[in-house]
Amino acid sequence: MVRDAGLSALVALGLFSSMIGVRMTQGDDGMTLTGRGGALAAVVAAVFVGRLIMLAWRARRPAGTPSPKRVDAGLSRIGRYVAPVFLIAAIALPLYGGRYFLDTGILVLTYIMLGWGLSIVVGLAGLLDLGYVAFYAVGAYSYALLSTTYHLGFWTTLPIAGVLAAIWGIILGFPVLRLRGDYLAIVTLAFGEIIRVVLLNWTSLTGGPNGITDIPRPTLFGLKFNASGDADTFATYFGLDYSVTQRFVFLYYVILGLALLTNWVSLRLRRLPLGRAWEALREDEIACRALGINVTITKLTAFAIGAMFGGFAGAFFATRQAFISPESFNFAESAMVLAIVVLGGMGSQLGVALAALVMIGGSELFRDFAEYRMLIFGIGLVVMMVVRPRGLVSGRTPSIFLGKRKDIAADLVAQGRG
Repeated sequence: MVRDAGLSALVALGLFSSMIGVRMTQGDDGMTLTGRGGALAAVVAAVFVGRLIMLAWRARRPAGTPSPKRVDAGLSRIGRYVAPVFLIAAIALPLYGGRYFLDTGILVLTYIMLGWGLSIVVGLAGLLDLGYVAFYAVGAYSYALLSTTYHLGFWTTLPIAGVLAAIWGIILGFPVLRLRGDYLAIVTLAFGEIIRVVLLNWTSLTGGPNGITDIPRPTLFGLKFNASGDADTFATYFGLDYSVTQRFVFLYYVILGLALLTNWVSLRLRRLPLGRAWEALREDEIACRALGINVTITKLTAFAIGAMFGGFAGAFFATRQAFISPESFNFAESAMVLAIVVLGGMGSQLGVALAALVMIGGSELFRDFAEYRMLIFGIGLVVMMVVRPRGLVSGRTPSIFLGKRKDIAADLVAQGRG
């Protein structure tokens, strides 16, 4: 174990010598390099100790050993009580949270909605999609263009944005019908980059790198959230003093409602024959074909429905920001949403919500340590993959059961690699 840990520390020394061991500073004579041997030694020592701990843990519980069923069963039982508590806390957040908590809550709920949408494709159907941000972008630009060009309202444009994103999901689905695993991931990654490049260069339609500005905000039955004092504003109609918090509370409840709608539709679809076909596809595509399941339709519906929810989230993102540009839809967004789905437990609704809360909300705790935030984030991912490689909520509840509902251990469920 010591030899293995020493080799890991040696590799870390080679990797971090140039990134952490030296620092470029501005001096009187120009840029100079200063050494940071202490920081480099601390990182190498942390790698050595961490590798030792991991090897000792694996020696106590060999790799590949199924996780204790008692742990998964206990987490499942806890989840039945945690979910209602989280829902009540989410509904009541505007009552006890300020502007900062509302902003953070809106951001977390947006990623939860994206995670639940991608979970249909990755978690249920087992299709590895690295270009999910493309549908997010289609929904955002659809709403932005329709609202600024044709002056359509948010509630009118929202379903249109979802339908357009679903159409693009079908367009993506056709070329990848025969692809699996890494090949599928590469093609979906390329699709996401193609959409971003098109948005960046089609200046006459999308505004190019300048993006689209002055995107209209949503209204509540025609009541606007602004300080104009007109009769059609929310504050004037209800006889209240105007506060910018009113708009943020409304936006919070809008994304909360959209996220809950996504969750409800996903759970309902999972119990339908279509949802069971997705899960069968995840387990074994060849067996699906042998049973007479139309694999083509099954894959296309997974891409389309997952993309539709991404389009809804994109439309909300556009109306919340009132400005969008191609830089908001890069590969890092797809990677973040995919990490939320994988860390939460593929196919687990509660797991995705917990992972989004930890990754998005937890990262806000390290805002004052921006220099080390990504380092802490990476360490957390490594620890999760070692301790809970199948996600926070790794057990599965069967969609259809005979007699008594019984959770399925994570080790008996396929990971899903498309």
